[in-house]
Amino acid sequence: MVSFGGIARKLFGSANERRVRGYKPTLAKINAIEETTKALTDEQLANKTVEFRQMLADGKTLEDIMIPAFAVAREASLRVLGMRPFDVQLTGGMILHDGAIAEMKTGEGKTLVGTLAVYLNALSGKGVHVVTVNDYLAQRDAAIMSRLYGFLGLSTGVIVHGLDDDQRRAAYACDITYATNNELGFDYLRDNMKYERGQMVQRGHNYAIVDEVDSILVDEARTPLIISGPLDDRSDLYTTIDTYIPLLSEEDYEIDEKQRSANFSEVGTEKLENLLRQAGLLKGESLYDVENVAIVHHINNALKAHKLFTRDKDYIVRNDEIVIIDEFTGRMMPGRRYSEGQHQALEAKEKVQIQPENQTLSSITFQNYFRMYSKLAGMTGTAQTEAEEFGNIYKLEVIEVPTNLPIARIDEDDEVYRTFEEKFKAIIVEIKAASERNQPVLVGTTSIEKSELLATMLRDSGFEKFSVLNARYHEQEAYIVSQAGVPGAVTIATNMAGRGTDIQLGGNVDMRIERELEGMEDEAERNALETSIRAEIKELKAKALEAGGLYVIATERHESRRIDNQLRGRSGRQGDPGRSKFYLSLQDDLMRIFGSDRMDGMLQKLGLKEGEAIVHPWINKALERAQKKVEARNFDIRKNLLKYDDVTNDQRKVIFEQRIEMMDSEDVSETIEDMRTEVIEVMVAKHIPERAYAEQWDVPGLHADVQRLLNLDLPIEDWAKEEGIAEDDIRERITQATEAAVTERRERFGNEVMNYVERSIVLQTLDHLWREHIVNLDHLRSVIGFRGYAQRDPLQEYKAEAFELFQALLANLREAVTAQMMRVELMQNPEPPQPPAVYEEHHLDPTTGEDQISGADGENFIAAPEDRHPEDPSTWGKVGRNEACPCGSGKKYKHCHGAFEQA
Repeated sequence: MVSFGGIARKLFGSANERRVRGYKPTLAKINAIEETTKALTDEQLANKTVEFRQMLADGKTLEDIMIPAFAVAREASLRVLGMRPFDVQLTGGMILHDGAIAEMKTGEGKTLVGTLAVYLNALSGKGVHVVTVNDYLAQRDAAIMSRLYGFLGLSTGVIVHGLDDDQRRAAYACDITYATNNELGFDYLRDNMKYERGQMVQRGHNYAIVDEVDSILVDEARTPLIISGPLDDRSDLYTTIDTYIPLLSEEDYEIDEKQRSANFSEVGTEKLENLLRQAGLLKGESLYDVENVAIVHHINNALKAHKLFTRDKDYIVRNDEIVIIDEFTGRMMPGRRYSEGQHQALEAKEKVQIQPENQTLSSITFQNYFRMYSKLAGMTGTAQTEAEEFGNIYKLEVIEVPTNLPIARIDEDDEVYRTFEEKFKAIIVEIKAASERNQPVLVGTTSIEKSELLATMLRDSGFEKFSVLNARYHEQEAYIVSQAGVPGAVTIATNMAGRGTDIQLGGNVDMRIERELEGMEDEAERNALETSIRAEIKELKAKALEAGGLYVIATERHESRRIDNQLRGRSGRQGDPGRSKFYLSLQDDLMRIFGSDRMDGMLQKLGLKEGEAIVHPWINKALERAQKKVEARNFDIRKNLLKYDDVTNDQRKVIFEQRIEMMDSEDVSETIEDMRTEVIEVMVAKHIPERAYAEQWDVPGLHADVQRLLNLDLPIEDWAKEEGIAEDDIRERITQATEAAVTERRERFGNEVMNYVERSIVLQTLDHLWREHIVNLDHLRSVIGFRGYAQRDPLQEYKAEAFELFQALLANLREAVTAQMMRVELMQNPEPPQPPAVYEEHHLDPTTGEDQISGADGENFIAAPEDRHPEDPSTWGKVGRNEACPCGSGKKYKHCHGAFEQA
C-alpha cells in the first residue's frame, strides 16, 4: 500500500528536491552570462573583484552581486586550475552562501564548490574562515586555492600548529584563512587571556565554511577545547582533608563499587562539617552551601582515594610517586595522572610528595565556538542522518546536492556470520579473489586494533600486497589513499583515515606527478615523465573499470550510519562503477548490544553451519533501526552536555566582552569608582543594619573592613559616639576619605600611569577570579546530578547555583580590585602583565580518548631533552625505545623505565 506521503513525493518531489529546484532560475542566469565572462581578458576578470567591492561599498548586498561573482569565480577556476565547476557544484556553492550544509558525494569536488561561496563572501572584507580536520588538508587546500584567489586579487592565509602570534595575526588579516577547528578554537581562548587588544590575533567571526562538517561539528564536538595551567600549591589542604577520612566510621559513607562512587551519609556530612568548621575551612552554615563547592569536591576525592582505590591494584607507589596501573592490561602507566585533583588525593593518602594540580584556565566546546559566527555553512558527503542535530544545535539545514552523473555503485546486502573468526576468514577469501581479478579493494575497520589484526591474519594466510592506514601521518596517508584505486591494490583503513582525499580509479595523477617529479629540474625530462605517468594511469584506470571499479569491504557496522555511508561513498565516484559489502558477526559490538543471543539460537536451529552466512534485506533494516537508536542516544547525551555548557557560555561571553571593553578603554577610572562605591555601600550596610540604634552597630567590624578593603585607618569609633549621627553620614565620611586617598595617589603618579595600572589590575583580577569560577562550576557539575534523587531538576539547580556563583564572582571582583587599587605602589619600569608562561592545550579524540594536541598528554608529546626532568616522568613525553633513559641511569629506555611499561 502506497502512503499519502509517497504519493505527494511522486507528484511534487521530496522537500530536498524542491529546495534544489529553487536554485535553478539563479543557475540559469549564471550560465546566461558565461560567454560574456569568457570574453574578458585576465586583467578585466581580475578587476571584477574591485568592481564588486565598490558595488558593496555603494550599498549593494552580496545577494545582488552573487550571479556575476559566481560567473567570474567559475571562469577564473577554469583559467587558473583547469577545472570548470559543473552546474551541481554551482548549486552547492549557493547552498553554502545561504548558510546551510551541502551534502555532496565523495568525488563531486567539494573543495572547488567551497571556492564559489568563499570568493563571494570574501568580497565584504570581513574575512572568511575555511575549516578543515587536520593541518595537512589546511595547507594543501590553501596552497592549491590561493592560486585562484590570488588571480582574483584576494589574499589567503593558513593557520597550522606551531605559528607565533605575528604569523597568526597576519593569516587572520587575509581575506580568506584556512585553519583547523582546533587552532581556531585555541586562538579564540588565547585571545581572551591577552592583556592588550593589539596582542589578539583573531579579528572577528564573520563567515565560516566547515569542511567534513559532520566530523567537526558532531564527532569532535563531544569533547571541549581546554587550556590549563598549574594551580597554586594546595598540598596543605589535601593533607588536612586526608586526615579526616580515617576518623570516619562505616555509617558515615556509602560505597558503590560497581559504579565506583563514594558518598557521605547525613551523619558523615555532619561530622565533617564540624571538623571543617574547627579548621576554618567551612564558609557559611552547611557543607553544601554554594561557596563550599570546591571543599565538597576535595573531600569526595579523599573518600574515593581511601575507599575505592587500592594500593598495588589500582596504583603503586614508586620513587615517591603514585603510578597508575591500567585496569585492562595490568601495566604501569608512568606519566599518566588522574584529573580533577584525584591524583593529589592519592598522594596525600600515601604521604608522598603532592604534585601541583592543573587548573582549567579557559575552555570552550566546538558547539559554542562555531555558533559565534554571523554565518556558518558546511559540506560533507554524509550529513543527512544527523540533520536533526544540525538543525537543533547550529540552525543549519542539510541539503543534498544531486551527483553530476548517476551513481553506478552496487550496494550488496550484509553477510552475517556466527563468529568473529568465520567473518574474518570470509573477508580474507574475498580480498584475495578481488585482488586476483585486478579489482582495487578498500577494507574499512572500526578501530586501529582491528586493522592490525586483519593485517596479521592476511600475512599469516600468505598475502602481503596491502597497505594499512591508521590516521597517524596525514600526509603519507593522503598519498596512499590517493593510489588505492590502482588495479589489485588492497588498502586497510580505520574510519579515521584518509579523509579529504579522493580515491581515483587507476590512481591520482596529480599526486603521482607531484611526488615523482619532485627535485627534477630538466624541463624536457619532466614533460616526458609527466606524459608517461598520464598514459600509465589511463591504462590502469581502464583495467580497474574492467574489474568492476573500487570494491569497499566493511568488517563491521559502526554505531553511526553516517560512518558506514562515508566508507561506502568512497566507491562509485563521478559515475564510476563500484561495489560495497558489509561483513558482520554476532560477536560484533553492535550485534552484541542488540540481542544477538536470540539470533544465535535461531540461526543454530535453522542449521547454519560453520563458515556459512545469512544474507537478507531484513537484517539490513533491523541493523539500521539499531543504529538509529544509538544515534538518538548519542545525540541526547551531546544535547544534555550542551545545556550545561550553555550556562557557562553565557557567563563566558559576559566576561570576555568585559575584558575587551576594558582593553579598549583608555580610562577605566569610572568603572573602578563604581566598584568602590558599591563596596562601601555593602560594607556599611553589613555592619550598620537599617534603622538600628548606634549601640547596635558593629563598629569594630566596620573599622576592620575599612582597613582591609580601603587601606584607611579612620576614627569610626569616635564618629559613632557623635550625637545624632546616621548611617548616611558614616558612609559619606568613608567615601570622602577614600576619594581623597585616590586623588592623592592619582596626582602622585599621573593620569597616564594610573590608567595603565587600573586597567592591568582589573584584567588580572578578573582572570584570576574567572579561573577559580570555572573550577567551581566543574566541581558543581560533577555533584549536581545527585539532586535528581530529591526529585529536583539537576539542570535548573545548576543554573540557579551557577548564577549565585557568578554573583559572588562579581562581588569578589569589586572587593579585590578596590583593595588592590587602595594599596598600589609603583616601582620603576613596570613590566606589562602576561598570561601564565606555562600552559597546556588539550582536545581529546572522542574515538580513542587520546589527546590530539602535543604537550597535553604524558605519552603523546615529544619533549625537548632540556625540558625533561629525571625525577618527573610526566615531563619526558614520548621516548624512543633505543634512546638513553631520561632518568639518567645510563641505560637505554627499553631496558630501564620503558621495561616497566612492557611489564
